[in-house]
Amino acid sequence: MSATAGMQPARRVVITGLGVVSPLGLGHEEFFTGLVAGRSAVRTITRFDTTDYAVKIAAEIPSFDVLDYMEKRESRRLDRYSQYAVAAAQLAREDSGLPMDGDPYSVGASVGSGIGGLDTFYDQTKVLHERGPDRISPLFIPMMIPNMAAAHVSMSLGIKGPVTATCTACAASANALGDAFQMIRRGDVEVVFAGGAEAPIGHIGIGSFAALRALSTRNDEPERASRPFDSGRDGFVMGEGAAILVLEERERAISRGAHIYGEFLGYGMTGDAYHLTEPDETGEPSATAMRRAMAMAGIQPEQLGYVNAHGTSTPLGDAMETRAIRSALGPAADSVLVSSTKSMFGHCLGAAGALEAAATVLTMVHGTVPPTINLDDPDPRCDLDYVPNVARSASLDYVASNSFGFGGHNVTLLFGRHKE
Repeated sequence: MSATAGMQPARRVVITGLGVVSPLGLGHEEFFTGLVAGRSAVRTITRFDTTDYAVKIAAEIPSFDVLDYMEKRESRRLDRYSQYAVAAAQLAREDSGLPMDGDPYSVGASVGSGIGGLDTFYDQTKVLHERGPDRISPLFIPMMIPNMAAAHVSMSLGIKGPVTATCTACAASANALGDAFQMIRRGDVEVVFAGGAEAPIGHIGIGSFAALRALSTRNDEPERASRPFDSGRDGFVMGEGAAILVLEERERAISRGAHIYGEFLGYGMTGDAYHLTEPDETGEPSATAMRRAMAMAGIQPEQLGYVNAHGTSTPLGDAMETRAIRSALGPAADSVLVSSTKSMFGHCLGAAGALEAAATVLTMVHGTVPPTINLDDPDPRCDLDYVPNVARSASLDYVASNSFGFGGHNVTLLFGRHKE
């Protein structure tokens, strides 16, 4: 008997809920409305005094009140990134209409973060140096470590199935979504709350990425600072937030009458094996991730209608991604629509993949492609259709989202319209 004899076909996975906490607003409706309008959320930083900092701009969340999602006493035990994750998970559960009174072991959580509790780390390091080691909070480690967003989502919703956290830099939440997709496909669970969270806008977050010279210093024009694929780009703009998608086994979703946004069809992942922070300039590892996602989905390059680009607004990254898309799609690259939503809400690091996955699914659902804003003078090396500055209507059956991370992590997620 062959090794594959008797194996069941992979189960189908659909998206039944979207929860978004973003610089453009709370909830997926406000988020997507801002994207379609081409509205920049980048402003002068208000969270701390930037007088001594070379970078003074970021995409902060202006309207988040943690007490809308948990009691004050509980909130004090969570770093801001975990607060965002719990809020996004609650919004996703509400959007999905998913009852949580069934078997808790049939539901999982997969929530990524590139850094974890950076605010907590900074605060407690100050305590150590200013007041001594005996004054460090006993909650320092439980608040700071990168798995706590996933843990708190599970505790908030009563989830007892697999609870996991990915930490692959800026690809973390895309990995979390892909891993959750695979859990359901192979029959481990019926539902997974999947996504990511990040809260890096603070003294260490801004200071350290500025030291890498990764951030834009266009401080006098915050709304124009994030400009993917433009010749004048000079680095990315820091963002923050969280997004959680409810992934559900298709037959279960249909049986309960759930609203289905679309179907999760493909997941490709590769590594560069190249450099700490720079991408492989050939784009081939990233192109291979795209090819793998398309192969798993069973589609040809010409069927892919839209790519939500990683598009960070860095000189090396944007040129590499253009090469990767051209390599993966071949002649079809000339007709695919591409945009970078980071042009509007910045780079949310470990949360970026989940926020952009939500944007990608909503793009397909609404048939409206968000623009790449601030694309005024295209880099000649970046020669795809990036939907510059104004949203565009399009009928889309298959859409993809790219996420790449420091260390050479490459992920492509592929979604399609739900079909019988």
